[in-house]
Amino acid sequence: MPAAYENAGVSVEAGYEVVRRIKSHVARTARKGAGGIGGFGGTFDLSCLNYSQPVLISGTDGVGTKLLVAQAAGKHDTVGIDCVAMCANDIAAQGAQPLFFLDYIACGKNNPELLEKVVSGVADGCVQAEAALVGGETAEMPGMYDENEYDLAGFCVGVAEKSKIVDGSSICEGDVLIGLASSGVHSNGFSLVRKALFEQAGYSTDTVLDGFDGKTLGEVLLTPTRIYVKTLMPLFETGNIKGVAHITGGGFIENIPRMLPDGLAAQIENDSWPILPVFDVIEKAGCVEHAEMFNIFNMGIGMVLAVAQDKANEILSLLENSGETGYVIGNVVKQNGQERVKIG
Repeated sequence: MPAAYENAGVSVEAGYEVVRRIKSHVARTARKGAGGIGGFGGTFDLSCLNYSQPVLISGTDGVGTKLLVAQAAGKHDTVGIDCVAMCANDIAAQGAQPLFFLDYIACGKNNPELLEKVVSGVADGCVQAEAALVGGETAEMPGMYDENEYDLAGFCVGVAEKSKIVDGSSICEGDVLIGLASSGVHSNGFSLVRKALFEQAGYSTDTVLDGFDGKTLGEVLLTPTRIYVKTLMPLFETGNIKGVAHITGGGFIENIPRMLPDGLAAQIENDSWPILPVFDVIEKAGCVEHAEMFNIFNMGIGMVLAVAQDKANEILSLLENSGETGYVIGNVVKQNGQERVKIG
């Protein structure tokens, strides 16, 4: 028994217990090409995939202060989905099929039961993204975090055929913008969410508000970020998706221009999709200007696709046939002045 390390606040045995607990969750994410866990590095064999000019596309992100809502609500089995989603959606927006994922959990005290719940969510997200969980790290850091605190981040690698990378370069004036529905706040803007709802409005995670179908505020806020991989991959195969914007931190205003060539802007019709009730609650509780909400949150749209006008109906039909909700939310216009996104 490493008594000195135990006396310093780090439990080696608890670390071993976490590894034992998570093995079955990791096994659920197995996919062709992925190696096993336990080595010093996760492996993936690209040669078993049918790509002639494979390009690796990677992304990394965390869950942010949404974790504080999870800790307040005592619900830890979905934040792992958020972590995978934030990474996998980013690389999928460039046409990449996620291959593998690694997570990093830092905590004040190693609680094997709690950490198993977190990793079970990571595995759930990997299954949704069709990515293998090939490794990870749990760091027990007393003094850096309180006993009941933890942080979660991840890293995802995907692959795309070089000729099929979605980079927005072919987007032109008149193209149609199609929005894919979000599941809620997803995983950004939670510093404002917590200030508006918990500090200013005085709500708690147990509060039940009108419009939430009897769900508590904690349940609504902890709804996992949607993972769009399985929706996007068949659309890319049509060759008709010119660009994709993942609506995360910075909302519409920062993210849509990331797919637009210079000289173009997006005209968004903000009455073309249903804004989810949670955003109305945040806006009122935090006294946030309506226009500013689009610079912070997804407002009910998690992904925006750019397609040629004569291909829009085909893409909408494919979305409908797959059970996806898609909305024509605007179009691409010439940029006039500094503004890259016009909402009205």
